[in-house]
Amino acid sequence: MPKAFSILIPTYNERDNIAPLLERIAAALPDIDYEVLFVDDNSHDGTAELINSLSNHYPTRVIVRKDKRGLATAVTDGFSWVDSDTILVMDADMQHPPEIIPSLIQAIQDGADIAVASRYVKGGGTSGWSTIRKIISGGAIMLSHILLPHSRHVKDPMSGFFAFRRSVIGGVKLSPIGYKILLEMLVVGKADKVSEVPFMFCLRQKGESKLNVSQEGEYLRHLFSLMRRSGEITRFLKFLLVGASGTVVNLGLLWLLHDQNTLGWDIRIALLIAIEMSVFTNFLLNNYFTFRDRRQSGAGAFIKNCLRYNFFSIPAGLLNWVTTVVLTDKSNGPYIILNLIGIAVAMVWNFVANSLWTWNKK
Repeated sequence: MPKAFSILIPTYNERDNIAPLLERIAAALPDIDYEVLFVDDNSHDGTAELINSLSNHYPTRVIVRKDKRGLATAVTDGFSWVDSDTILVMDADMQHPPEIIPSLIQAIQDGADIAVASRYVKGGGTSGWSTIRKIISGGAIMLSHILLPHSRHVKDPMSGFFAFRRSVIGGVKLSPIGYKILLEMLVVGKADKVSEVPFMFCLRQKGESKLNVSQEGEYLRHLFSLMRRSGEITRFLKFLLVGASGTVVNLGLLWLLHDQNTLGWDIRIALLIAIEMSVFTNFLLNNYFTFRDRRQSGAGAFIKNCLRYNFFSIPAGLLNWVTTVVLTDKSNGPYIILNLIGIAVAMVWNFVANSLWTWNKK
């Protein structure tokens, strides 16, 4: 019979942590019908053998993989080896305190599809981290929030300690790269409600850390993969296409208003008008083309988003205006080419700001 819930733990050379981990899990879950499944990547320190020897004392079993290695595939393979409707994923290195498990399971019972043990909600945190590690962690979360809208409602989408309903992954193909299984599930899974439970992340006391520089490269590859599969790469290309049309509007109006063979207006005034018209046409195209799936209906929403788009375009417009005017004054070069440089400087800000705020995924 399926257990009330299953705890899935990937391992590789974690022998020293197994017994204390199982003891703490048992203490945290008295009189609860659970199981612990370890997915071991053929450890050479006797991890699997120890787990087997402890199966008489704890509700645990181990699957040894001899033809694969890696946390991502260990976890996704483990999903098919448990029968419970609720699955909890955690590490074996004691950095994920078992005492948090009841709170995660309670969050699922209260209606959450995914319950995340979070370092970045009130009451959570990290202990013993260097400044560099904190910066890397914060930067990784910021990147996911910018590039993957489905992760924005979760403060700690990088957590490796979480519980979820099996329905979240029902009929979904998971293809995670590296260690960020939760991020994969947030983007391609079927979760309507996500809850976060605070916990304190501590450094491991026993065993050897698996953290290395190559994981940063894997994370970037994973981000790109999720952007491609969720359609965000296509969205960015659409944004660039709309930006190209805005560039034509900008340059065309600037030429019409400023060129000595046409109206001959001062470049400061001509460029200001050209920028605003390109901003407005860009908004129209982005609203009905790039961010069509996030567009809100109604005249009120249209006006609000148009004003918001203009507001967030002010820094980009200023960058364009200042760069063009300064370069023109300093170099006396061709104003059209110099304006193109100003437009390029402003483009990245425009995409990030409007993706995050104007057409934010709620």
